[in-house]
Amino acid sequence: MSSEIPLRNSLLSRLLVTSVLISLVSIGATAWLTVRGTTVAIEQERGQALADDATIQDTLEGFAATHRNWNGVERTVLDLSRSTGRTIILTTRARQVITTSHRSAAERLPLNESAVIDPLHVTPSTDQSVGQAEQTSRIDPRAVGPYRLPAEERAMLRRFARDEVSCHYDRTRVRAHIVEEASGRPALRTLRASEEYIPPCASKDLSAPTPTEAPALAQLTGLVRDCAARNRVRLPKPLIITVDFRVVGADSAQSSDAVDDCVEEGRREQLAAHVAPAALLFVTSPPRTATAVFDLSPAGTLRVLATTGLVLAGTIAVTAVIAIRLVRPLRALTNAARAPSGRHLRIPVTAKDETGYLAAALNDLSERRERTDEQRRVMVSDIAHELRTPLTNIRGWLDAAQDGLAEPDSALFTSLQEEAGLLQHIVDDLQVLAAADAGTLRLRPQELDLRELIEQTMSAHQATAHAGGVETVVHAPDSLSIHADPVRLRQILGNLLSNAIRHTPPDGRVTLSARRVAGAVAIEVKDTGSGIRQEDLPRVFDRFWRAEQSRSRRTGGSGLGLSIVRQLVRAHGGDVSVASRPHVETVFMVRLPC
Repeated sequence: MSSEIPLRNSLLSRLLVTSVLISLVSIGATAWLTVRGTTVAIEQERGQALADDATIQDTLEGFAATHRNWNGVERTVLDLSRSTGRTIILTTRARQVITTSHRSAAERLPLNESAVIDPLHVTPSTDQSVGQAEQTSRIDPRAVGPYRLPAEERAMLRRFARDEVSCHYDRTRVRAHIVEEASGRPALRTLRASEEYIPPCASKDLSAPTPTEAPALAQLTGLVRDCAARNRVRLPKPLIITVDFRVVGADSAQSSDAVDDCVEEGRREQLAAHVAPAALLFVTSPPRTATAVFDLSPAGTLRVLATTGLVLAGTIAVTAVIAIRLVRPLRALTNAARAPSGRHLRIPVTAKDETGYLAAALNDLSERRERTDEQRRVMVSDIAHELRTPLTNIRGWLDAAQDGLAEPDSALFTSLQEEAGLLQHIVDDLQVLAAADAGTLRLRPQELDLRELIEQTMSAHQATAHAGGVETVVHAPDSLSIHADPVRLRQILGNLLSNAIRHTPPDGRVTLSARRVAGAVAIEVKDTGSGIRQEDLPRVFDRFWRAEQSRSRRTGGSGLGLSIVRQLVRAHGGDVSVASRPHVETVFMVRLPC
């Protein structure tokens, strides 16, 4: 089968088309979930954003009201940024950064600030639990400055307040509670927020200025007089300012408002040295909000639910059909793989999609496995045959010597030693091939002078070549180096030279040459022997294969030499090839990377 699957037959394309259709139908049924969830999320997000902004502003105003400067505000800003997830930048009026929760954000300030942090000019509180004076004042009630009471004065006033609470309950049967203000002075509130506290038995001790408050009020009185003189405001005589900053005895409503303005201005002047200077607040990275809010009616919700049910039923049906069509050929593949005969049955290819290509690939794999099993059986038979011959010879000579048919002389021992050496050679070759197959063949590469190694290898085979009347030639340039295992490289060249000399008739020539090619070094072993037929070239490197099928060791070795050559060359990261013209020449070329 072709490796390319037509798009219309592709299982992937069919699954994609089915998924797209199901998705398009499902979008309408699931949209209402997003809309309804978005409605709730937007409302919660907007409310949370407003609450976070109010928290940030109130916390920083409280810090400014209780500190003379902004030193130490960094931790407060970082805590607010972590708890709200917003980026907070605090600057002076001149937009010089005081602190920021993210350094990179301070490089580009927004055009407009989010708020001005000034404890002396805040938005009047609308909390019903605070007094009327605190509601109209624009000074943060936490900014107390010189009015902060020490512990002993707080304890004294709290005793007076408890006595007044008891008196209030005894006379009105309405319970009141004590609230400690920022300065430490206790204030009384009724338990019902809608009811204003009217002291039926007010204590002068509770409303009288303490030793700490008296000088501060005296200073404030002087500031109020200065303000009145500047603005030509008529002050009551005598001018008395209570602990809750009320002026006693103002003549008219208009005069009372002017006096209250002077009290407010005097308090700002008095507290200016006790609070942090005004600063600009920038709050960025607000949560995302949607531009519109949608909702569904009950009837629309029911229609969407019905549509969703139909889509779900259709999805299940389509999925079931596709799953059955997918599973059927896969079951056929499984049954074929589990055939009781132990042999993989050929699977009929009935489709032209991925499952059909999988069946064809498994059929090819089965054929390759059967060929491999056949080669393994042949190899075992060849190994047994190769080992049987020398073992038979050894046993025959030993039996003859034991029966007295042969003299145990040096000739006998030499023959037995040759047969044992042949066995050892076969076992060593098999061990090398087994290590190569298992990936445990170890190489010890080093820098080699290739010309020197070639000459040494040829010298080791010259005696055999001269005995057979074969001429040997070496061609290699000087200073040709290579990084390889010298022992294994000699083994490679030795096997190739042995084969070349063995198959070259007298007056023939064997040439060992080396040269540098693109990115590699090429080593050639060329002989003018009998050669190899074209149909046999693909099997030259197979194990136990010989051109002479008679298995005669006079014309061939064990049949493992060329297999070992291929494995050793591959272990070096190279390749080996052969070209031959029968009775003309045969060339084995080994290419090793530089």
